Order: sequence, then C-alpha cells, then structure tokens
Amino acid sequence: MKIEEEEEEEEIVCLDESFFINYDYQLTTFTFGSHVLQLFCLQSASTDFDLTGQLVWPGAMLLNDYLSKNADMLRGCSIIELGSGVGITGILCSRFCRQVVLTDHNEEILDKNIELHSSSENSNCELVAEKLEWGNVDQINQISQNYSGGFDLVLGADIYILLIFYCLHNI
Repeated sequence: MKIEEEEEEEEIVCLDESFFINYDYQLTTFTFGSHVLQLFCLQSASTDFDLTGQLVWPGAMLLNDYLSKNADMLRGCSIIELGSGVGITGILCSRFCRQVVLTDHNEEILDKNIELHSSSENSNCELVAEKLEWGNVDQINQISQNYSGGFDLVLGADIYILLIFYCLHNI
C-alpha cells in the first residue's frame, strides 16, 4: 500500500520540444578546397533532443573535404543525405548534383540554409529538405513515394552518433 501512495505522489513533468531547441544560430563560413559555404548553425555541441542537428559535426567536415576534392564523381547525381544537420554536406553537393534531398528532424534550420543558398550557382540542382526522424516509418514511406526513382548516392556523415543516441534513448 505504501508503494502505491508514493507512485500517486510522483509528479509527472512534460517538456515541450521547444525547451530543447536553441535558435541562437550564427552565420558561419566554411571552406572546402575552392568552395566557400556560409551556413546558419549553433556554435556549441549538445546531445539534447534536437540540438544534434543544429551544428556542424567533425564527420561532415571530413566528408566535405573529400567530396570537394572528388567533385567529378557527384556530377549529375541524385543524393539523399541522412542526418543532414544544418545541411553543410548536401549544400556543397548541390553545386555538382542534379538533385539533393536533405533529411533531419529539424527541417527549420535546413530550410533556412537552403534559402540562403537558393541562387543561380545552384540553379541546376533541386535542393530540398524533408523531415525524417529515426524510426518514423510514415516519414520514410513518404520520402520513398516522393522519390520513387531512388538515389544514386546515400550520404550520412555523422549518423553513427545519431544511431547511438537513438538506441540509448529507446532501450
């Protein structure tokens, strides 16, 4: 009987997702070979609910360095990037590809950076953002339907971190 009383007294606290979102984006310049990108992003790391996708992680820097040196392999390709974060890799790829689909939980920062880069230099590339949360079958099916022709290349610079984070929170 005592255990039941303690459980009834336990207060449940629900936090709105906005508690975990930091909108303190700063315009930051990144250089990969001869390619200069400016993107809005956070300046500090966090593994909170949605902050993982609001900054540039080291794997994206390494992948972009590689892609900038091997841009010919991207020419004319269609690409989907999983866990795009702020979109640094996909936006670099948009300079060479015909289609780039950026995916992440927070499509707001992706849309903001796509808008920043919607210029004539990317006019030959369809650059879009799609919401994709890990394990969300409905979103996966929607993307599969919208892009039924598939993709030439699937990119994911730092998704191993996201997969670990997802697994730890769903055990």
